[in-house]
Amino acid sequence: MALPLHLHLVKEISLALDEVFVGGKYADKVIEKCFKANRKWGARDRRFFAETVYEIVRHKRRLAYIAEGETAWDLIGAYLFQTMGELPDWEEFDHLDINSLRRRNSSEKPPEVANSFPDWLHQLGQEEFGTDWNPIMNALNMPAEVYLRANTLKTDSDALVQQLAKEEIPAAKVTSQKFNLLSCVKLDKRKNVFITEAFRKGMFEVQDAASQLVAPLLDVKPGLRVVDACAGAGGKSLHMAAMMKNKGKIISMDIHEWKLKELKTRAARDGVDIIETRVIDSGKTVKRMEESFDRVLLDVPCSGLGVLRRNPDTKWKLSQDEILRLMDLQKEIISGYSKMCKKGGLMVYATCSILHRENEEQVKWFLNSEAGKGWQLQKEMRVWPHTDGFDGFYAALLAKS
Repeated sequence: MALPLHLHLVKEISLALDEVFVGGKYADKVIEKCFKANRKWGARDRRFFAETVYEIVRHKRRLAYIAEGETAWDLIGAYLFQTMGELPDWEEFDHLDINSLRRRNSSEKPPEVANSFPDWLHQLGQEEFGTDWNPIMNALNMPAEVYLRANTLKTDSDALVQQLAKEEIPAAKVTSQKFNLLSCVKLDKRKNVFITEAFRKGMFEVQDAASQLVAPLLDVKPGLRVVDACAGAGGKSLHMAAMMKNKGKIISMDIHEWKLKELKTRAARDGVDIIETRVIDSGKTVKRMEESFDRVLLDVPCSGLGVLRRNPDTKWKLSQDEILRLMDLQKEIISGYSKMCKKGGLMVYATCSILHRENEEQVKWFLNSEAGKGWQLQKEMRVWPHTDGFDGFYAALLAKS
């Protein structure tokens, strides 16, 4: 990063950080709002703004340690010093001592400070992963790369790479010896793909590589009846629709109507018409559909610790109580929603968490419970950020006899 910096831009960064840390807002939403309010910013300003906000959110604890303070200007000062080795001569930084910044920047730090994790989460990680926890923390602090899933109803990964190249977006097919990622494409560098002709034509969806591994586990085929019971904005529903060649039926359910509206827009663009959306407004919604589906996908609400690269503010918003609440909810969902599966059908339980207590231990609990009678575990899949390089993900394939 080179000087000169523009004070007005850095002031916007300080306001954005206050919204995230003091106002409790999510970084991606704050950045989006800022871009709408500052339409005159060029690509360089936008990139600098977004990258700086994300990096400060990601490394907040370490930066606060270096600056010996937690205000937005403390964090910005420590960040700019770290990236440039100096600070602009602005009154906002008068309180920071360069020698102290230099000394604390280069000093040895405990791993939870160096990797910017709260104490309770660091302790939990050590309990769960032992010596693997340090490399896991490190990997979760890497900025996320952009992966696309080629929509096979309209194209394939080779043709998508060619089309993106025409639009001056260099990308490459993802090859993996360990995972089957036939439709996966990775951008060489972060670009706005939503303004491309390829996007308008529905040739791809933005979806992390790990997330693209979940739907294929269900072995969906044209003509089947499938339910995606925690669909959100429907990335996995759309993936299954493509695998089913747009033949059969997918019911995509969620408690948030706005997410399902977004799914309808995406489905229309992708050329998918086998998806029907349903808002879960009571327990009856699920009860009415008992034993109705060949395949059930439960991508359950979770701590999101596998996707910290994308949502670094989760580290500061999550709590132990929230993880316990989510674990109870996961048990409720797998017990109740598994009843929608026909005998002889398949179900996938998935999370974007890395914690055993939200994953393997929940599946074990289900299989030993009353609701789990007649179910068998067929296969478990783990994606690790530190060894596989993708988001952290877990999925279990279960069969109903």
